[in-house]
Amino acid sequence: MSRKRILVIYTGGTIGMTRTEHGYAPQKEAFHALLRQIPELYAPTMPEWDMVDMDPLLDSSNITVLEWNAIGEQIASHYADYDGFVVLHGTDTMAYTASALSFMLRKSNKPVILTGSQIPLCEVRNDARDNLITALLIAAGSLVHEVCLYFGGKLLRGNRAIKYSADDLIAFESPNYPVLAEAGIEIRMNRAALLPRCRENFSLQRLVNIPIGVIKVFPGIQFDLFDSIMTERLKGIVIETFGAGNIPKHADSLLPIIRKASENGTIIIVCSQCPHGTVSLGAYETSSALKDAGAVSGYDITTEAAVAKLYYLFSRGLTDREIRERMGRSLRGEVTLP
Repeated sequence: MSRKRILVIYTGGTIGMTRTEHGYAPQKEAFHALLRQIPELYAPTMPEWDMVDMDPLLDSSNITVLEWNAIGEQIASHYADYDGFVVLHGTDTMAYTASALSFMLRKSNKPVILTGSQIPLCEVRNDARDNLITALLIAAGSLVHEVCLYFGGKLLRGNRAIKYSADDLIAFESPNYPVLAEAGIEIRMNRAALLPRCRENFSLQRLVNIPIGVIKVFPGIQFDLFDSIMTERLKGIVIETFGAGNIPKHADSLLPIIRKASENGTIIIVCSQCPHGTVSLGAYETSSALKDAGAVSGYDITTEAAVAKLYYLFSRGLTDREIRERMGRSLRGEVTLP
């Protein structure tokens, strides 16, 4: 039986960084040299793999829609040549990229696994080696047909993941959806939680860099300060509210702003600041006004996925009504509907 073929796309991030006089920085040649020193990567039980390097290599805090498109194009251009893909990425925005790719890679039935590390491979003690080896093995398996994030022994749905810790080796969580797999002595797959294989033809949806904003509600927030940005240029906005979609009862200035934005065609999505739980507009008096003003419930979607989904839907050229309707649907398993 022939070995699976995996394409590794190296975007930068901590995993491939080395020490410089200005701190850790991506070093392509040094990273490739370190990989050649890991015999397990070339073992007969491992898939065959090739690597392409993005140019330039980036700290993930510098990733933009432009880089999402570049990663998507790499996958699309090699889609027929490989059985799966591993994207090496910095941790800071990995959940955003995983969410974006989950929407961009339409009708994909191949595994796309994002991973990275908290400690660079160049250090004696690191989490990079195991994350990379396990991501390659999962990408070479036959059960995953979606975009996932593997980190610290857990495989998560990409558009359900959030970065949970800046300094723990288990850096990501999926607060509102089960873990897809856990890597212990064996890799135990949660088959019931995986998306089914797609039988339709694959295509790539490039994203347009439209203006999108995120507002986090806090006690005493002065909503009128945001009135000036609620113009026709602002295509979408994600509001992180309290609890199940609540805002301060005295927030009289917010509702006219939301009505104005909605009339301008801006899509307003309501998410919760609570990692676990769901938004239920209308369950409380303080959330009913948001619904009446034209906001759409994001239910239990993460902010990362909500932002990526807005980019995707606007890039499809849909009408405002169609976008609002699809924001309330699960397109890639990114949201649990009531």
